[in-house]
Amino acid sequence: MKLMVIGASKGLGRAFVEGLCVPGDSVIGVSRRRPDDLVLPQQVTLDWIEADLSQPLPALQQLTQQAPAALDVLICNLGIWEATAFSDDYDFLSQDPAQLADLVNTNLTSTLLLLQLLVPRLLTSHKPRLLLTGSTSGLPGSGRPEVAFGATKFALSGIADALRENYRGQNLGVTCLQLGYLNTDHDLRVPLSQAAAHGDGALIPLHDVVQLVQSLLALSPASYVRELVLPAIADPRF
Repeated sequence: MKLMVIGASKGLGRAFVEGLCVPGDSVIGVSRRRPDDLVLPQQVTLDWIEADLSQPLPALQQLTQQAPAALDVLICNLGIWEATAFSDDYDFLSQDPAQLADLVNTNLTSTLLLLQLLVPRLLTSHKPRLLLTGSTSGLPGSGRPEVAFGATKFALSGIADALRENYRGQNLGVTCLQLGYLNTDHDLRVPLSQAAAHGDGALIPLHDVVQLVQSLLALSPASYVRELVLPAIADPRF
């Protein structure tokens, strides 16, 4: 398997890089900077493309030059939010317009441009798989007030549906991962039991997301999962 993870330097993206491949696979991480202390299984080939995804056109140029000609799996894991998001201080009307524009450029414009470039490379695979990291904040009735973040995550569902229709004949499987609040304080090196206890049920261990994506990638070419909704067990919204 040849896997590319967009937004791979920390948190969930890093967990995908470290946790999805088995010996003989190769993974390409894409982020502003390459982490120094990644831990991968032996005989997994790792490459990195250092690109600033808050600058869509320069990032696109770097990916055009450096991305491999063929991929099996592409994970788009882009997601920044407003400075006061998920706090009592959040107010849409007081948000900095320049920061809102940067948020949309990072979460949505970069995603669209990179998909336009990389989907043809996915379609060289006998089982092409595209995963978009969404959020429960982008689901109807999510109960969250963050306008720009929610809008960009809601848009991913439309992107997924349209890509599926465009490339149904080429067996492109497109999955939206609608994820709740994640425990990004504990990486995969922390035991699952410890990571699961952090947050008293309000936070999802990264281990759980990686395990589910492993299952998605293990499916045969005859099926795919359209959408996966994964809230924390104590999330009162779901």
